[in-house]
Amino acid sequence: MANRISRTGGVVPRPRTITDKTLAAALLPGTFVLVGATQLTQATAVGGGRLAVLGDRDFYSSLGIGGATDPLMTPYKAGETGVAYLPKPDDEFLCAMAAGTYTYGQELTVGAAGRLTAAVATGVVVAHFDQPGKTVAAGELADVVIANSYTKP
Repeated sequence: MANRISRTGGVVPRPRTITDKTLAAALLPGTFVLVGATQLTQATAVGGGRLAVLGDRDFYSSLGIGGATDPLMTPYKAGETGVAYLPKPDDEFLCAMAAGTYTYGQELTVGAAGRLTAAVATGVVVAHFDQPGKTVAAGELADVVIANSYTKP
């Protein structure tokens, strides 16, 4: 597994970040959030506001990835200032998934707890599963690529 929420970089510009808002609740990096006037709140569907992906805090742990305070697995606390990425088409992220079995290229939408889940007919597709087929546990991080949102036929 990768060691960062945002996988876009190198010759491709990194996504724009929001860094001046607090979290309305304790949330893990990789969760989809809604950007409000003063807070980031957990998204539970595509509608209702501007979507962002809650980022990791690479500065959070001196132990680094895989350590006791792995920044990918350490939740923000309610009231803490968050780092959220504004995704655009073709950006690559590690995102929290709903429990299920996913296939490469599968269409995904935002579901409960800000986790990506399989998109159904007439649902809005926001991303595609971007790793070999896998069964994931609830909240597990997986590679996705952001779609130019569309309604699934």
